[in-house]
This record gives sequence, C-alpha cells and structure tokens, in this order.
Amino acid sequence: MKPLTLPLDYAAIEKILPHRYPFLLVDRITEIEFDKRIVGIKNISSNERYLNHSSGGQPVLPPTILTEAIAQVGAIMILAKPENRDKLIYLAGIEKVRFRRPVHPGDVVEIEVTVKRLRTRVGILDGVARVNGKVVVEGTMTCALGPRDGKISA
Repeated sequence: MKPLTLPLDYAAIEKILPHRYPFLLVDRITEIEFDKRIVGIKNISSNERYLNHSSGGQPVLPPTILTEAIAQVGAIMILAKPENRDKLIYLAGIEKVRFRRPVHPGDVVEIEVTVKRLRTRVGILDGVARVNGKVVVEGTMTCALGPRDGKISA
C-alpha cells in the first residue's frame, strides 16, 4: 500500500471512501494529521444536483449536504490510516449542528475536522465548514468503525 501524497484529489479519495458520484462530496484533501485534524475542499458548481432553487433567489446548497461533506472529510482521516483501510465508518450521531450562512454556486468550501476523542472503534469529531473564512456550518459527529462486511459485534 503506497503512502498518501497531499493534496489528495478526487481519484485518491475514491480509493479511501466507498462513496461515488453523486454522493461523494469531497473534491480534495489539502492537510491531514492522523488522529488530530484534516482539511478538505468542496467546490460548489452551478450544476450541483442538490441545489435548492427558490423563485427569484440565488440557488442555495442545502446545509444537510454540507453536514454530510464534513462527515466524509472526517471519515477520510480515519479510513486513510493503513490499519483502517479494510474497514468502514458509520455515522452514529450528529450534535450541535449550526447552519450559519447560505452556500451558493461558485463558493469554495473549506472543511476542517478535528478529533475530540478517538478510540479503537468510536470517535467524536468536531467539524466546521467555511467560505472565505466565514463559518457556514459547524457541528459534532460521532462515528463508529466496523468491518466492511457490515457485521458489527458488540
């Protein structure tokens, strides 16, 4: 297994996450400190299938999509470790998620996830998404690590 070279592009991310288009929501990983923090990028284009088009208003990306993007960036940090490459990560909970500002086509969203607590099979991650340095979404996520066969033992 070859070591990671930053930045990770879309093809490299596909080797880590099981998600595929249109559900893979991370375009690039620019920084990674295993078990500590990771920074990823999501580019918002005008042809995003998730955009909400309100009458007369500018299209807006639903904040739930950004919440999932934050979770995917955190998952990359955990699954990219060599000992976790044969595992899957499951979102077990989200807390304290706050939607601060709308996100529009043309925006570049920088997503930073930091480890609050990380054990062998369960982790708590804090995530924040920013556009031009301003927070658009933030929250805390709990995740569980399990085997790829989907059978999680107690």
